[in-house]
Amino acid sequence: MLEPKYRITTTLLGNISQIERLYGQIEALQLPQELQLNLTRKNLIKSAYASNKIEGNPLTLPEVTNLLLDDRVPATRDEKEVVNYYQILQDLDTNVSKPFDLNLINNLHARLMAGVDETAGKIRDVKVVVGKYKEEAGDVSLRVKHDPPFHTKAEIEKALSLLLDWAENLKDTQVAIATGLFHHQFVYLHPFEDGNGRVCRILTALLFLKHNYNINKYFILDDYYDIDRDQYSDKLHSADEGDKTQWLEYYSEGVKYSLQSALARAKEAILTLKIEDRPTPREREVLKILQERREVASSYVADVLHVTRQQAHGLLKGLVQKGLIEKKGGTKASYYVLK
Repeated sequence: MLEPKYRITTTLLGNISQIERLYGQIEALQLPQELQLNLTRKNLIKSAYASNKIEGNPLTLPEVTNLLLDDRVPATRDEKEVVNYYQILQDLDTNVSKPFDLNLINNLHARLMAGVDETAGKIRDVKVVVGKYKEEAGDVSLRVKHDPPFHTKAEIEKALSLLLDWAENLKDTQVAIATGLFHHQFVYLHPFEDGNGRVCRILTALLFLKHNYNINKYFILDDYYDIDRDQYSDKLHSADEGDKTQWLEYYSEGVKYSLQSALARAKEAILTLKIEDRPTPREREVLKILQERREVASSYVADVLHVTRQQAHGLLKGLVQKGLIEKKGGTKASYYVLK
């Protein structure tokens, strides 16, 4: 059983508190469906761009955007990498109920590296090291940054199975800690010859979904890592010696940054709506009630807001017309749900 070492520092605790607050604020916005779909599409495109850029993909964001929105067949290795990543993100939520196991990881790697590398979907059975080539005085040498602990397929699969089983049972652990610990340990094992970073970030996003955080729909993480790729690598490997605290502080700062950026984008998008399409302060109170109860009748809204049944019905009708909620059931037994 894995027992990662880390300390709950003031920085880490502060980040965790802000992460929960920011995510709650994003959910409370209750964006109209069309606006939400547009933001989600932009998130997926930016994630596909940033995650591949971290690994050295030279395509620019405009090039990636045009490639994905035009839905054309990728012609080069660089384009295939981006398209494969984007397609995985598009249906990532379908994997939430699936076992978090070796089969899932191999399938995701196979999709990611399809048409890119012949080792697609295969756990490595050779020795690899992580590092950079450096030239000094005409001599080129490899600076090893990380030598993974295992180099045979059997050893790697055994270690991966332990990690996956451990991660699947972290649902009561705060999301920034659970996903941060998994993120490091997966990269530490380095189970594939290529594509480890991207598979890790996909699996980290999947863990967020398993913890009921709608990553990709509301926010992404890859943009934070892309700000300073060397810092991302340095902080990640700072945990290789055992203490994960420094990495978790950096990682949770990244989650907070991504949520702050997402909240700003969502608020900016709301300002593009016509005045008549924006929910009023009173309607936002109704949306908050629906967020907590999932479905309500007009009588319940009237009781909670201390308004007449007719006023409650008017608030609910307005939200239906703005595309924010839906009316269900018959006339006498009707109720309302978030759209």
